[in-house]
Amino acid sequence: MLNPLPKIVLGVTADMSLRLMTGFPQYLVERGWDVHVVSSPGPALKNLSVMPGVTAHPLPMTREVSLGADLRSLVAWLRLLVRVRPDVISVGTPKAGLLGGLAGLFTRVPVRIYLLRGLRFETTSGLKRRILIAVERLSIAASHTVLAVSSSLRHRAIALGVVKSEKIVVLGAGSSNGVDVSEFDRANFTKNEIADLSKHLGLLRGVPVIGFVGRLTADKGLHVLAEACSILTQEGVDHQLLIVGSVDSESGRAGLDQLQNGGRPAIVTGHVSEPTIYYRLMDLLCLPTLREGFPNVILEAGASSIPSVTTDATGAVDSTIHEETGLIVPRGNSEALAASLKRLLTNKTEAFEMGEKAYDFVRANFERADIWKILGNFFSEQSAITTRKAGN
Repeated sequence: MLNPLPKIVLGVTADMSLRLMTGFPQYLVERGWDVHVVSSPGPALKNLSVMPGVTAHPLPMTREVSLGADLRSLVAWLRLLVRVRPDVISVGTPKAGLLGGLAGLFTRVPVRIYLLRGLRFETTSGLKRRILIAVERLSIAASHTVLAVSSSLRHRAIALGVVKSEKIVVLGAGSSNGVDVSEFDRANFTKNEIADLSKHLGLLRGVPVIGFVGRLTADKGLHVLAEACSILTQEGVDHQLLIVGSVDSESGRAGLDQLQNGGRPAIVTGHVSEPTIYYRLMDLLCLPTLREGFPNVILEAGASSIPSVTTDATGAVDSTIHEETGLIVPRGNSEALAASLKRLLTNKTEAFEMGEKAYDFVRANFERADIWKILGNFFSEQSAITTRKAGN
């Protein structure tokens, strides 16, 4: 009788977070895994359900704390794991990390991995901060290993006392899924396609474009970007702002309103499922974030040979080599942000050279196929270690 395929459960809270593992479930299938993916219901999960070898499990979970809903979700997790009986469970994002992790502990899944993609509590205070810290500690306690997506995230988690150093690791240079560099090749887009998109959006010809890609939330530092753009306007530095993303919170709406009310209004696309061509409209990417795990948008910009200006926030600092692939400024400092934006907007040669180095940096360290191989090997090794221990 043939040995059954090893089973792995991959879990995130929201359906939209499945983009953080794009292509990876199918890769694991090719490596000989029976793959099960869990998230709240949604179109991305539904699309996975038709992939050969991948079983999708819709399981409602709320992002915020809701005792009744959370208990129901935990029961659903328990039933799912009893039915599937996985060899490995890897869960990330706060709520799936907690509920899936606890369910994995209670059902004695042999290998339990908590994928730490960020510390949500970093930008909170008071009771909410204490609750979020408690959630992180519970998720970590339920796991055998914590896998951090960046070195600074690992160091920050240790420094804040939520995990012991021996329990948390980083694979390679970090990132949870890398980037498919070939998707961002300029040759994929004709000059007419780029020009038509620019005209459709209403971008002004000859005016440098500062790009922002991502969810519009306070944690992304939108108010800092708005202040920096006001400074640029006051100093006579011509620019226009292209925002690729949608509002995700009231604080994000407030930040967007601030961006629209200072100087030339920002152009906002709303949610874009495939932003690759939009990078071709930008002279540089700006991510003034206050916290991250590891920002994929900077990798995407680098794959497009575009330099980035970001902050020294956790996670973001790992994505850019200061003065080589872009510039890093203190988080929350609008004056420093404006100065760095001005530097790259007014020095085309330096910006071009940084963009070329950013491409090389991403290609060498974050090619998606390489990240998949590293992560797939890690899962296989953890499973093999547990199997050997069980046989002794």
